[in-house]
Amino acid sequence: MTPDQPMGRRRLCFLSLNLFFLIIGCGGMPLLLRLYFVHGGRLQWFSAFLQTAAFPLLLPPLLISAAGGPKFFSLSTSLLFYCFLLGLLSGLVNLFYAYGLSYLPVSTSSLVLSTQLGFTAVFAFLIVKQKFTPYTVNAVVLLTIGAVIIGLHSGGNGATKSAAPRAKHYYAGFGMTIGTAVLDGLLPTLAELMFLKASERPSYAVVMEIQLVMGFSATVFCAVGMAVNKDFQSISEEAKGFGLGESQYYLVIVSFAVVMQCFFLGRVGVVLYSSALLTGIIVDVLLPVTVVLAVIFFDEPFNSSKAIALALALWGFASYIYGETKKAKKEKAPSAKELDEILTISDLNVASN
Repeated sequence: MTPDQPMGRRRLCFLSLNLFFLIIGCGGMPLLLRLYFVHGGRLQWFSAFLQTAAFPLLLPPLLISAAGGPKFFSLSTSLLFYCFLLGLLSGLVNLFYAYGLSYLPVSTSSLVLSTQLGFTAVFAFLIVKQKFTPYTVNAVVLLTIGAVIIGLHSGGNGATKSAAPRAKHYYAGFGMTIGTAVLDGLLPTLAELMFLKASERPSYAVVMEIQLVMGFSATVFCAVGMAVNKDFQSISEEAKGFGLGESQYYLVIVSFAVVMQCFFLGRVGVVLYSSALLTGIIVDVLLPVTVVLAVIFFDEPFNSSKAIALALALWGFASYIYGETKKAKKEKAPSAKELDEILTISDLNVASN
């Protein structure tokens, strides 16, 4: 179906909307979370909780969409259970991401997270049989090399043997961020598999229902961790000691929760209307923007290792885009058999005239 047809235009509209949500989330979440940690935030379980805590925001649009429909909630029992499990996995990813960013600068974290495109590509190949091209392989290799360069040469941002705790935190954060990239590559691929196994293409209302269930289970997972870690009792105390002030503390955490909901809703929507691989591409497209904003707003150093890793990330992304463009042109081009049929029909028309 082409974009000129009604369903094609509708699909393109929903894809554009979800790309917008994904871009808002990708650009805002690392900056807001780092802002929380830089100015005195220290509750990793709480920051992981915030990443999905705004899921009730999906209820009003769901109620509106169900006003003229048959029922409010349409997920089957099996799909509900699958979404619940994906939500628990999402909660684990949120925790890894929070721990990683609490120990790493935004620019370093963003560059390491760029490897999620490679992991997404691998999982897409293994799980949903995504076709690889040499350009995709090249992109995966370049992004992986960039992450290794950061890990080996950032050196804990200047940590020495006398600053062992700082170095230990750096490498722990690096490991957590790599774990985030791996699991973040798996999640959208599993979501794509869920859509492929569905008997019919889900509506956008179903996309919101899926994100609602995933957000609920991820939030419950993190809330249990908060209770065990006694984070609930520490929130008001942390707010009073926040570097930007108590009111700004609540503004930051609420903004972060809303931005994260945009990210998760956008990601599920992009997977439905395109592919899991495109979500990885968007994250990498925004990588240079995030790094530059981190340098501007947090006065983070932009050293040679980051510059090399950034160049490799951009090179890898350009390689992937070139390969996909070439592949699309090849698929649109008529085959030799189709050309013979076209020429034969043309010759018959000329002969009849």
